[in-house]
Amino acid sequence: MDTKIGSLDNCKPASNDVCSPANGTVSTIQGSVSPTVVSCSEATLGGHLAKRLVQIGVNDVFSVPRDFNLTLLDHLIAEPGLNLIGCCNELNAGYAADGYARSGGVGACVVTFTVGGQELRCFQTVTCYQAVINNLEDAHEMIDTAISTALKESKPVYISIGCNLAAIPHPTSTREPVPFVLSPKIRGGGGGSCRVLEQGRETHFSLWTKATCCQGMRGFCELADAGGYAVAVMPSGKGLVPEHHPHFIGTVLGAVSTAFCAEIVESADAYLFAGPIYNSSVGYSLLIKKEKAIIVRPDRVVNGNGPSFGCVLMKDFLRELAKRLKHKNTAYENYHRICVPEGQPLKAASKETLRVNVLFQQIQKMLSGETAVIAETGDSWFNCQKQKLPAGCGYEFQMQYESIGWSVGATLGYDQAVPEKRVIACIGDGSFQVTAQDVSTMPRCRQKTIIFLINNGGYTIEVEIHDGPYNVIKNWNYTALVDAIHNVEGKCWTTKVFCEEELVEAIETAIGAKKDCLCFIEVIVHKDDTSKELLEWGSRVCAANSGPPTPQ
Repeated sequence: MDTKIGSLDNCKPASNDVCSPANGTVSTIQGSVSPTVVSCSEATLGGHLAKRLVQIGVNDVFSVPRDFNLTLLDHLIAEPGLNLIGCCNELNAGYAADGYARSGGVGACVVTFTVGGQELRCFQTVTCYQAVINNLEDAHEMIDTAISTALKESKPVYISIGCNLAAIPHPTSTREPVPFVLSPKIRGGGGGSCRVLEQGRETHFSLWTKATCCQGMRGFCELADAGGYAVAVMPSGKGLVPEHHPHFIGTVLGAVSTAFCAEIVESADAYLFAGPIYNSSVGYSLLIKKEKAIIVRPDRVVNGNGPSFGCVLMKDFLRELAKRLKHKNTAYENYHRICVPEGQPLKAASKETLRVNVLFQQIQKMLSGETAVIAETGDSWFNCQKQKLPAGCGYEFQMQYESIGWSVGATLGYDQAVPEKRVIACIGDGSFQVTAQDVSTMPRCRQKTIIFLINNGGYTIEVEIHDGPYNVIKNWNYTALVDAIHNVEGKCWTTKVFCEEELVEAIETAIGAKKDCLCFIEVIVHKDDTSKELLEWGSRVCAANSGPPTPQ
């Protein structure tokens, strides 16, 4: 499965398409520009990197200018297809690239070394390929290998470029594009891989004929339709399966799952997980039995406690599985019998202090196929998980690393990748204080995000785990801060609300008269007003954190 790079002798593309490996063939990922020959004096490493980014669909690069990347930035801004967005700090630039990639496919940020750091050793643990370019002879190949590896693995890569190399012409950059060539993954279409798939079918189908629950993500609607099974998602998969699907039952997150969802999943005869990301942050409260699980990874299938079958692609396995399913909608019928629709928040008294459940009831009314939701770490996790996403509504949050402050940069990047959607970001005051600076970048980019800043005076998510005076933060005048950093560049509108009447009026303004503005709505709520899921989650995490060591 190694990545190969096309030679300079065969660099004329057959088309300008970006494509994935075809069944049983070698795939070339071509550029988005016609092949040309440029003079040696014009062909530089910085120019080559810029063209490569455009060819894979990157039109915006997030950066922080520092001593060692200034020349490279010159070459990036010289590329007509690239827009360089300066961020206030490196953390936000990274978060912005993440948000951009979630909606645009690939993201990029350009920063420099830290003083005295050993960056390569750091990045080796979190990237799938590292290219350290100290000379021009192999720079072309190393960049292409890094980019094609990122595309193949759908994971980040690290490219380090010596500060004196970006502007030096070199013959290897005179012709473009050189095709990225990805060696084919073994498919289920014939030969040995077909026999593996057949072996997998026999093992899994005998179990699946008894199954009453399908838990999956992208691509599972067809499988659910064929079998009639109930479909649920893990939190990180929210938004990948359309929630208007007739058999969608909600989100599985142990003790804080969507009402009646975990009961159906945990009582199933078997479960099928597609690319699961397990999370222990609810005290290991998801009650599933490994021997009843079928775990489908991108290139292999694991049968509970039994064998693991490699060289089987997820979509091939699911396609063959769907052909052999017998329709059995027992699980969904059980869900339909026990499910009781969620009630509505109690009617608020006139000018009553705004409650969090009322806030998210009003946000739910704003959602459509033209919107996307970004949820910050904290109680926004749980409240946004309960939002019912209409068809086409985007959704992103960062759970696995629980990085507070992620949403500010991610909102900047996500909005830049899909400007046709109105992004709605729900951010707590504690998280906002970590990364607030790059709200100033949003009006510079003519973004029209709606930010709900939920001001409850501290780190409420930490309070519910273990309270202490360290969870109280300095209160800011958040609307005045945003007004100050906006400083009349671009369009920005801010307001502060204390009750439901003011909230409704603010939302009407944001989606009406200020629909073309960045809208910042500071919402004042009581410090102890949280979702019931956070209360449950906090108590379980507290118990898990303070309990005796778990036997290995």
